[in-house]
Amino acid sequence: MQTDLPTSIDDTAARLLAQDYVADRRLATVVHLALRLQRPLFLEGEPGTGKTEIARTVAAMLGRPLIRLQCYEGLDLAGAAYEWNYARQMLEIRLAEAARPGPGVESAPGGPAAAADRGALATELFSERFLIKRALLDAIDPARPVAPVLLIDELDRADEPFEAFLLEVLSDWQITIPEYGTVRAKQPPIVVLTSNRTREIHDAVKRRCLYHWVGFPDAAREAEILRRRVPGAPQALTAQIVGFVQRLRGVELYKLPGVAETIEWTRALMELNAIVLDPEVVQNTLGLLLKYQDDIARVEGDEVMRLLDQIRAEADAGV
Repeated sequence: MQTDLPTSIDDTAARLLAQDYVADRRLATVVHLALRLQRPLFLEGEPGTGKTEIARTVAAMLGRPLIRLQCYEGLDLAGAAYEWNYARQMLEIRLAEAARPGPGVESAPGGPAAAADRGALATELFSERFLIKRALLDAIDPARPVAPVLLIDELDRADEPFEAFLLEVLSDWQITIPEYGTVRAKQPPIVVLTSNRTREIHDAVKRRCLYHWVGFPDAAREAEILRRRVPGAPQALTAQIVGFVQRLRGVELYKLPGVAETIEWTRALMELNAIVLDPEVVQNTLGLLLKYQDDIARVEGDEVMRLLDQIRAEADAGV
């Protein structure tokens, strides 16, 4: 077991907090178990709730390199694991042909020397120096002195057949390359997979992982996140921002604002020298919280006033 790993759930939570990631007890527990049991961590939830940031934070707190595989439709082995440097291979073939001696008994095209040369060249062409390592192969490279953190981000964007290839990596920490052989990790990487649940991930992948749903934080945790991520924000403004965003998530919208949007909005309000939320500044900056025009149209005007009135009423009541 690696000595740099946290020793308890409290230690995990504290070390995440030292990197300004405010985790609740359940998230700290599953991160701790994933590290200690050397199991991949599968995080599912709404965009902007801090799933990707978990991998960055774990890499920072352990002092490990972070390798990120951003998934997308059409992702294949060449983009995710490896490919051969075909241009360099062709150059090597041409150089070998140019260096071949003139025809003779020993170097005749069908002679034993020529056959040996072709065999040696074929072997050399599929050696490591012609292998281009993508994220998955790089993460299990046995030459690495320390296991990295591998982030497989937004797996739901990739096609389903890609998940079948992932099973070999997640089960045996190895990748089989037909022309080269099997590459196996000396130390398994710390793996974090994320999904925004635009489609269901196959059960075979989920079974190999520890699962956690990353939801929106409650008001207290969101306020603590803002205190750490936007330390210059006035306390009164922070309280109003959190109150507004928490209520906004209760409105029927196509895309609810995540923590990332709350942080961005707070920074923007600071840049505008806002001290408190007022209707005009909220109306003018709704595009930082909501990313669809239909959602903005649903909220602007009367709905903004209703939410602000709720915040003021609770403040006056001392809630």
